[in-house]
Amino acid sequence: MKTLSLLFVPMLTLAAGQTPLERLFDSRLTATQRAGACFELRGAKDAETIAAMGRAMEDPGLLACAAENLRVAGAVAPLHEALASKNEQVRAAAARSLGSFQRVDLLEPLSRAAQEENILVATNALAALSEYRDPVVIPFLAALASKGGMIGDMALDRLALLDAAGALRIARDLLSSSQVPDKLYAMRIIGAGGDRSDLPALKKIAAAGQENLAQRNRGFGFIPPISLSRAAQTAMQAIESR
Repeated sequence: MKTLSLLFVPMLTLAAGQTPLERLFDSRLTATQRAGACFELRGAKDAETIAAMGRAMEDPGLLACAAENLRVAGAVAPLHEALASKNEQVRAAAARSLGSFQRVDLLEPLSRAAQEENILVATNALAALSEYRDPVVIPFLAALASKGGMIGDMALDRLALLDAAGALRIARDLLSSSQVPDKLYAMRIIGAGGDRSDLPALKKIAAAGQENLAQRNRGFGFIPPISLSRAAQTAMQAIESR
């Protein structure tokens, strides 16, 4: 214990004589000390600090703090540049932070990020797009939703809040998807906003009665299988009750 204390004192002395920017990348300091330096710099908007935060995003121990510092500082450029990082963690953090700006010029790069194969990056990019309140985001959500898949289905949910009619059109197309989740999301949208013209397609699915989200009866943990037939019946009931 005494040895540890003797080692710790010089480190404290060293840190005390440094600026936060100097401590940020000093490998002789502990992860906690370097993270503390990052937090001290929150709100700083000078060019040197912004550049340092861009570098810090490539450090796993500083990534979250650095991304938040850039967001707070309104530093769009380094976050945008981070979307091209080779590190998926960096791309994901950058995408999520960029959503808070709701800038039109960021819609295209965020849309591309939402189509990445890496699910961490894609979900964070979609979360960023979901922060937009302006209808300008609608075409980008619609393009993602029409592709189906996990990201597409999540985009469809968000689209339904901004453009119910557009979401309904895409949902009707997704009923013919070979993917069970696509059909489930589609039927939820159709049940909420569809009409009697949707009943024939729903009745066909309800009559099939076999497909479910259990994927050969394996299910998802303790969640019971979700029946397409039951989902179709629920959607029909919602339509008929209106």
